[in-house]
Formats: sequence, structure tokens, C-alpha cells
Amino acid sequence: MLFAAAALAQNPATPPVPDSVVFERDIDYASVAGAKLGMDIARPKAPGPHPAVVLIHGGGFRRGTRQSYTALALRLAGRGYVAAAVSYRLTPKYQFPAPVRDVKSAVRFLRANAKRFDLDPDRIGVTGSSAGGHLALMLGLTGGVASFDDEGPNPEQSSRVSCVVNYFGPTDFTRIYDKGGDAAEVLPAFLGANPRNAMKAHIEASPLQWVSPDDAPILTIHGDKDPLVPYEQAVWLTERLVAAGVPAELEMIGGAGHGFRGEHGVRAEARMMAFFDKYLKPAPSPKRVLISDHAKTRNIIALEWPSGRELWRVPNEGGHDVQSLPNGGVLLTRDRLGVVVELDANQKEVWRWGPDPSMKNTPSAQRLPNGNTLIGDNDAGKLVEVDRAGKIIWTYENPDLGRRRMRLARRTPEGTTLICVQVAGRVIEVDKAGKIVWTWQTGEIRKPYLAERLPNGNTLISIGEPGEVVEVDRAGKTVRSVGGDDRIRMAWTSGFRVLPNGGLLIADYTGRRLVEVDSKGNVVAELRDLPYMIASADAVAETFK
Repeated sequence: MLFAAAALAQNPATPPVPDSVVFERDIDYASVAGAKLGMDIARPKAPGPHPAVVLIHGGGFRRGTRQSYTALALRLAGRGYVAAAVSYRLTPKYQFPAPVRDVKSAVRFLRANAKRFDLDPDRIGVTGSSAGGHLALMLGLTGGVASFDDEGPNPEQSSRVSCVVNYFGPTDFTRIYDKGGDAAEVLPAFLGANPRNAMKAHIEASPLQWVSPDDAPILTIHGDKDPLVPYEQAVWLTERLVAAGVPAELEMIGGAGHGFRGEHGVRAEARMMAFFDKYLKPAPSPKRVLISDHAKTRNIIALEWPSGRELWRVPNEGGHDVQSLPNGGVLLTRDRLGVVVELDANQKEVWRWGPDPSMKNTPSAQRLPNGNTLIGDNDAGKLVEVDRAGKIIWTYENPDLGRRRMRLARRTPEGTTLICVQVAGRVIEVDKAGKIVWTWQTGEIRKPYLAERLPNGNTLISIGEPGEVVEVDRAGKTVRSVGGDDRIRMAWTSGFRVLPNGGLLIADYTGRRLVEVDSKGNVVAELRDLPYMIASADAVAETFK
């Protein structure tokens, strides 16, 4: 029989409801023409709003129940979806377009009750198998057809859906009689007569006839050995959708008939879930990075990564340092003004330090975990730690750092401070008492710019001429190099940021390049020939998780 696999599937006992899911049965969504229509909804207990999926059962438009989709509804809820398995009016008592109007009414009901079910009304998808696949397609293809929305409650709501997963649903009723099993028995009951006497209904009920450029994205999953709904019906639809510019995909299950079991079923469901995740779940926020352009535009610039699209920029007067703050703000230096500035998430100034009579060139600033700020001045050869009121609570002075020999300084987890003495090719570590407790010297003067202590006790150091980031142990031995082999070569490495995944974001100053590498030093993404000369770069950490 047409759509027999879907029709004859038994309704298994309700599977256990996971602790993380709420399952509500027998929710009335419409009462039309003497028929009371219901749905069962599975949804996450976690607060939403969540994307939703409407599930439409098959059965040749004349049998089948929504309970056949209970197990799938629970699995969808476990993945973060509100899943609504719906009933609709069946033939022969009710004919086309009644079932189409019913599933549209179900979508409108969900939108009208979005808060009740904690769902996002702008992210509703639909799936169905066989006859249910046909009705799912009609939802996706007739979003603007008023005649299919003129019955049932909530007329003020839209019945459009965001995407469709069609399991082997028929797409062209005018060309199915010679290959579609018992179409001659089933379709006249659904459409009111055979094609000779009801060709208009056969055309209007065929999803293929409703394709237009504003249709929802559609995935069709179909077995190439389907004896009831020929595989070519899936091909015709997908080709027409693509020609209309609609995102459309076709997953052919080789050797499968009408319905999927075993490995075929697992494969089909995985494909369906991936499609819903793609079109219904919010896209992850773009990664964002901050750069300090020292010599070109003389701005702090927020970039979308890795597209390079500028999000905003603020002047830094040719400053060197920039730090992304956990509250969405930014700490930056305006070196030649002797000023350090904190901006909030809207780039409004909320804190400033300087100028101080004893510090007139401040290339280095770091917000510390205690809320204080570490600031370095490379004219005076001086570092200070200041509190939020601007009071200096710690000072380190060393004439070897003066006369613009110093670059960036960073506090370590141990409470010591790493300072790059760039002109001397040296990194020193000083304790709270101002004692130098560790020194690393380049074999040749290669101008270290930034040094940071790693959790393993080693130190990452960026050096220039040529550009490289090295990891050195306490004995000063290099145990890792990024930029020291043919995988990547840089001109003059300046700032870097250790990423949450163990990779690095690295600025190549004279190379006008920004590079992301993984934990093994392989290039993940990069921007070349930039209109900036990047002294420091920082990743907005939460966008890289």
C-alpha cells in the first residue's frame, strides 16, 4: 500500500522520559469541522526559548497516529528542541486541503503559545515521513498561501516554518500513478477523484508546484529502492528548489526502500539532526579579536575573526598594548600621552590613569585578577601597580629599562613580573621586593616583545628579526617554537594571546599579518597584508570557546 511502511509501524510503549525533559500529552490545538485535534509536546526543562520541531506522522493520509513519533520527540527534546507531534484529519472523511490546513494550524498554535512552551517562535522546523513528509513540504513551500490558512484558530499568527526535513514524501501526484504502489486506491480518497476528474486537486496538492525563491530550506531523505514513492520524486523537487535559489539537499539512502531501519535509520536521523542544528539553532557568535595598531591607523580595532571585518575602532594615539576584559570592556595604552584607559562594552571611557609626572610613555598595561592595573613606562624605566582609585601600591624601577628599552610587562600566577627588555634582547622576572629572580637572554639581540608564564612553569616569549614565539623552560632551554620551521615564518613577532584550546593568536608587526595556530603550531586561520601594523593582539576569550 502507498506509504505502507509508515502506516503499519506499531506505536511502541512510551519510552522513559529523561529527567531533563518535560513531556505533555493530549494538548488540544484546534477543533475544526467536528474534529478535535491534538499534539504531544516534549521540551527541555532547561530555560529557553528553544527552537521547535513539528513532527507529522505518515500513513497514506488515512491512518497513523502522532504517538509513533513519541520516541523521536523525546530525543529531540534531549538535544534542546521543543518537539510537537501532531494529529491531523484523515481520509476518507476529510480530504485535501484539510490535513494541510491542520498542520498549519498546529504551527500557528505553537507560535501563539510560545511562552507557555518556552519556544522561539522564529525558529520552528518540521519533519514528517511519507504522507507526513508531504505535509511537511507543504508547510515549507506554501508559507504565503492564504487559502491554506483560512481554517482553525490563531489566524493572526504565521504558519511559516524555518526549515523542512522530508522523509520520502511524494512531491508530484500527477506522475505517481504508474510507479507509486497503490496510488490509484489512496490518492482519489485524499484528492476527491482520479487525475482525469480531479487534475486541479492533484496539481494543487503537489509540493513540486509550489516551489518559489522564498521557500524554507529543505532536506529530503529518500531510499533509491523505494517502491511506493519513487526516488525520482525527491530528485525532481531538489532540482527545482536549487534552480529557484532555495537551499536544498538530497540524502539518498542506497538500497533502502520505503522507510529506514537499522543503519539506514541511524544515518537518516543523524542527517536530520545536523540539518535542524544548522538552520534552527543559533549560529555561534563570531570570534572576535582586538588589535592595537601602533603605526598605521593608530587605533584599537575590534575585528571579526577570521573574516577581518571591522566591528569598531577607537583612537589609541599610536599605543602598543590592548587587553580584552571579562566584562566586555577593553584596557588600552596611549603611550605618548602617558595614559592608560579602560572602555566599557560600548567603547565608553569608564576609567583612566595618568598622566603622572614621573611616567610619560606607557606602552604596557595589564588588568590584574585583583582589579589593580600593572603599568610600565619605558622612558623612566619604571613599573607601577595602581588600584581603582589610581593609588600606586607597588613600584619597580630599573635604569636598564629606561630610554625606551622596555616593551610589555606581565604579572605571573606566582606574583612575580615578567618584563621584556627589548633593546637588550632580554627577559627578566622580578619579585615583589624588586629582586631579579630569573633571566632569559636571546643568543643574539632579537628584541623580545611579550613574555607570559604558562601553567606548566615554562614561559612563552615573542621575539623579532625574524619573528618567532618560543617556549622556554626554567633553564632557558627552548622546548617549542612557533615560527622557527617551515610551517610558518614571520617577519617580526609582537603580541600574542594563548587561546582556550591551547593555540595562539600571533601578531606579525612588520609582516602586517595576524595568525591563529593550533596547539601544534599549524596555521588555523590568518589575515595577510593588513592595513595595520599590529603591536598587540588579544582574543575575546568567550568567543573562542
